[in-house]
Amino acid sequence: MRWVIDPVSGEHVHEPSPRGPSEGRLPLLPPDSLSHEQRTVYEALTGGPRASDRLPPFMADESGRLLGPFNAMLYSPSVGLPLQDLGAALRFRTAFTKREREIATLVVAAHARSDYEWYAHERIGRRAGLTDEELDALREGRAPLLADVRERVVYEAARQLVEEEDLGDAVFTEAATTLGRAAVVELVTLVGYYKALALQMRVFRVGVPDGESPPEWPAAERAAG
Repeated sequence: MRWVIDPVSGEHVHEPSPRGPSEGRLPLLPPDSLSHEQRTVYEALTGGPRASDRLPPFMADESGRLLGPFNAMLYSPSVGLPLQDLGAALRFRTAFTKREREIATLVVAAHARSDYEWYAHERIGRRAGLTDEELDALREGRAPLLADVRERVVYEAARQLVEEEDLGDAVFTEAATTLGRAAVVELVTLVGYYKALALQMRVFRVGVPDGESPPEWPAAERAAG
């Protein structure tokens, strides 16, 4: 998101995230058009834990073309294959609960105002047990009312990571004490991973799937001056 000067009023106005068709700048690749290397990435994504019994509707369209960040992974298999494995490790092979993981991911999505990232992980978060009130707070950049101390620490650490790109001594110490040092490494990596995906989707103009509504982001504060 950035500020630009309105050519009529001369005032600073907020330029919204570019939106358009779900394909954006990288055309969606049909499964039958993939090279051997691309097919390896495709099968790792569609045959792995993300898919379970069937592909989620936010992951692929009816013809099997991958959506969101997954389509971009096909364009560079040498990067896409390890990237998808990192994502799978962060989602399925850490000590975080599903709620903890989705709280952190949604903090990133809201900070980046990544339409697709929020669209997909709001749905995953609901299945993990996040309530409407908690989701609304996260989307609006407010601290949700969390009864669990670990969830509060995950939220605060993720918030500080996206806003300051660092952890202060107090938050680091609390996170290391409450979650463990290994979990802090995983949390920092999770935030960095989803920030990278959000950047990709911004550059490649990836929005929510066709027919779906983008999230309603709160109005941004006006720039000073």
